[in-house]
Order: sequence, then structure tokens, then C-alpha cells
Amino acid sequence: MIGEAGSGEEVLRIIAERMPDIVLLDIAMPGMDGMETARRLAALPQPPAVVFCTAYDEHALAAFEAAAVDYLVKPVRQERLAEALMRAQRFLAGQTRAGAAAEPSRRTHLQARLGGSLRLIPIEQVYYLQAQEKYVVVRHARGEDVIEESLKSLEDEFADRFVRIHRNCLISRQELTELRRDTEGHVHAILRHVEQPLEVSRRCLAHLRDILEHL
Repeated sequence: MIGEAGSGEEVLRIIAERMPDIVLLDIAMPGMDGMETARRLAALPQPPAVVFCTAYDEHALAAFEAAAVDYLVKPVRQERLAEALMRAQRFLAGQTRAGAAAEPSRRTHLQARLGGSLRLIPIEQVYYLQAQEKYVVVRHARGEDVIEESLKSLEDEFADRFVRIHRNCLISRQELTELRRDTEGHVHAILRHVEQPLEVSRRCLAHLRDILEHL
């Protein structure tokens, strides 16, 4: 660590003097808050990688709009901090290669709106995603939420984590434990943390079997 600051103004001063690669920011700070500080850092010719570390989960969307590379909610697990630092390193490597800011990093959370608030759902805790009309139901370790995104866009963004089992359903590759055929000949996916089997379409079956063979 090359410096510690108690306000947004002090953050900007230290960064101008010492030019750190990575900055950990809180939201609540006296004077200029963390969000405004992040916006000012993003405007620098070679901005540092900004990782928010805060007790407030409702500011995640604004943080990513301010070009933060990750958003940690306290208490922070050691492995989650390590993941955020790796993400920051990839951001910096992208700057070096391109000579400019890297493209935004892939999300680590989905955001579900609950009235006027925002709930963060860690991607690593998602069991499956199921399309229902104009929405997608997210089944995760803490329950279920609804998000306003398309299943196809989620499949494209997280192709290494989720696999399609049906035209309306993606499952976590890590959750798949078994393919089971019922008495009527229909095949279902059995997930590690979900009691209810999920229907598998014929066109997805061969790919799922291949995944199981290589687990």
C-alpha cells in the first residue's frame, strides 16, 4: 500500500503525487464522496483501476457507470478480494495494450430492482436463469429475483459459466450433476442445490452430456 486517504479530495491529491495502479474506495467519505471521486479518476488520461469496498449494496449500478472495475460489499471474503484485484490487473493490462482505457470488465453481479432499491446477485451464486415472458427469473443461493434482461444476452456474456438446457433456461455449469430420464422418456437436468429437476430439450442434450463427461 502506498497511501491512505480520509476524503475524496485527499484521494485525488495522493493519486496525483504517487500514481497508484489500484484504488480501493468507500462510498461514504467526508466532503467529496466515493462516487464523485471515481468519476474524476475515470476522467484522467491513465486512470487507476477503481474497486469499491463498501457496506452499501444499493450503489453498485452507479459505481459501474463511474467505470469501477468491481464492487465489494462488506464483510469481504478473502477470495472475493483476490478476484477483484485480478480484475483490476486485467483492466490495467488492457490499458497498456491499447494505450487507453480498457473495455469495461464483465460483470460480477446481476442487479434486480426492488421498488426504488437495487439488489446485487453475485454471478457465482446463481444456480439457473429462466425466461418468463419479458423477464428472467434468477434462482440463486439467497432465493429468487426477477431481472429485466434477455436470456440470450446473458448467455452471450456468461458463456463460460452458464449453459443452455432449453430455449427458456440456462444453468450454471458447476451446478449440473446428472441428466435423468423419466418414465415418459423426458430428460431433466439435476442441479446440486436445486430440488426441482429442470427440463432438457433434445437439441441441448448432446452438449450437456459432453459437459458431464468432462467435469
